[in-house]
Amino acid sequence: MLRDRLGTYRDRARRMLTQAFRTDHTPRQVAASFSIGVFVTTLPTGGIGVGLFFVFVSLWPWISKPAIFASVAVLNPFVKPVVYVASYQVGGTVLGTVPLLSSDISSETARTAVRQLIVGNLLVAVALAGIGYLLLLRLTLAHRRRRGARSDPSDSSA
Repeated sequence: MLRDRLGTYRDRARRMLTQAFRTDHTPRQVAASFSIGVFVTTLPTGGIGVGLFFVFVSLWPWISKPAIFASVAVLNPFVKPVVYVASYQVGGTVLGTVPLLSSDISSETARTAVRQLIVGNLLVAVALAGIGYLLLLRLTLAHRRRRGARSDPSDSSA
């Protein structure tokens, strides 16, 4: 069941990205759209991020709708816990906080944990967005080169 679910997410991401590669948006616009989506999806927005995508798409016509929504399929519910654990660890390293013990529960401990998660999550979001931008830029350019090589040379839309 888990393998099927992961396969579904993979297929959805592939389908959306392929659709994004074929849009009239420039490769940089496709990459930036995906990167924005990855940044927002990485943050602990509790689903509000997807609503933001609709706002972004309506405000900025340069955003590739398939690319920004593909980020949701890439950062799916199976990946998000790993992102949050990494965020917590990165935040602890940056802030220099000691690992919190489960028996040490206080309001100060909670504030420290939240601060650590938020700082780490912002850093992880920026890193993943940057990686996503570079990856999508290269994939979009490669896809369009391959597609252009297969299409009619007189076709200027490739």
